[in-house]
Amino acid sequence: MAKKSVYLPKKNVVGVEIKKLDYEYFPGFSLSQKQKSINSLKASAEIQGINNFLEVSSKSDNELGIALSAFNLKFETIRPKRVLAVENAFQASKVFENGGPYNDLLYVSAREAKQDTRLRDSGKLIKFRFYGKDYPNTPPTFFYDWLYINALIKNENLIKQVLKYDCFSDIEFNEKKSINYSKTLDFMMIIHHYKKYRYGVKHGR
Repeated sequence: MAKKSVYLPKKNVVGVEIKKLDYEYFPGFSLSQKQKSINSLKASAEIQGINNFLEVSSKSDNELGIALSAFNLKFETIRPKRVLAVENAFQASKVFENGGPYNDLLYVSAREAKQDTRLRDSGKLIKFRFYGKDYPNTPPTFFYDWLYINALIKNENLIKQVLKYDCFSDIEFNEKKSINYSKTLDFMMIIHHYKKYRYGVKHGR
């Protein structure tokens, strides 16, 4: 058995409750293997009395979960007007000791942007530069969090759909290897705000 975190909105304050659940991990990179792992995690959550589960990644079996992936969540910039995926904006904004930002990554697929070898071969990451404005690299998750939250705010229809879910996971997020905070935590805080202050929806589990 393996362990994976799931995220639940806190009831009375902005934030999340993180629970580690045991689940059966199915090795492999195929969609079918990933979804087997997701289904096992979902079943484990249900045993714990946690319902209304949403996997948020490109491997989700739910269209909403796929749409909320940083590879697919998009927003429109003002000047110049351009529609970008969060992943493209994040990778294209990196400034390293020996290069960057690599603005051409705005024009490729999100997966190509993330896998570009220059992101690994340009030395230490020192900051981010997005549309001419610099953003700090500390805390490490600041810029990514800012991008994701602002993109989500501009997609109100997605937020409304998320309101019926009470538990979130990201099977692709590796807590030990990734320096980027899970996007799940970002949108969870926004969801809590919308539930409590805009829609008057209370968490119910």
